[in-house]
Amino acid sequence: MSPSRSRKRRQRKNKSNRKIILIVALLAVAVTIIVGYYMLGNNNPNENVPNGNTTSQMKVLFETSMGNVIIQLRDDRPITTDNFKNLTLNGVYDNTIFHRVISNFMIQGGDYPNIPTILDEGLLSDNNRNDRGTIAMANRGANTGTSQFFINVVDNNLLDKPNPEMGISGHPVFGEVIQGMNVVDAISLVLTDGDPPAGNNKPLEDVVLIRATLIE
Repeated sequence: MSPSRSRKRRQRKNKSNRKIILIVALLAVAVTIIVGYYMLGNNNPNENVPNGNTTSQMKVLFETSMGNVIIQLRDDRPITTDNFKNLTLNGVYDNTIFHRVISNFMIQGGDYPNIPTILDEGLLSDNNRNDRGTIAMANRGANTGTSQFFINVVDNNLLDKPNPEMGISGHPVFGEVIQGMNVVDAISLVLTDGDPPAGNNKPLEDVVLIRATLIE
């Protein structure tokens, strides 16, 4: 075989090898892209975060004598949230008053007799935070919550967890104001009969929760 013919054969072989290498490389890139896209599309950012998904689609509209407030409920407080939803559906909160109002602290409502108590939940969770704008269960001790609730007008994180030395039982947060926080602030500033023992922080003029309605 002549040197020129041998050289041409080697060139064809090298060219063929380069094509194979190029095809393999392109296939590898394609596989990498496909796998990456699949992983990105199926990645759940809350997968390793306890109680990562904390909000539900359910909201509650408070129509008050001072304006409307909308609260988004949480879905990681099934006992507390379901209790609140059931009481709302049964009209328990309609035509009740905000019976305890303390500026720079919270407004409290939902006082209704003969409501069964429920268990506290979420008090050991890192995301039970009584931050400004959140709604939480009122109670008189561990596992004594019924229908009463309060909305925080400042960060009240001393209420997040039980603290027996301070007489705090902890208050489960089950939602957050998403509209009408200005109404909550205005309610918190109304004149009251004063702090105990002289008074009970009750507004001198009733602030009425005219109607509570579940919305989506």
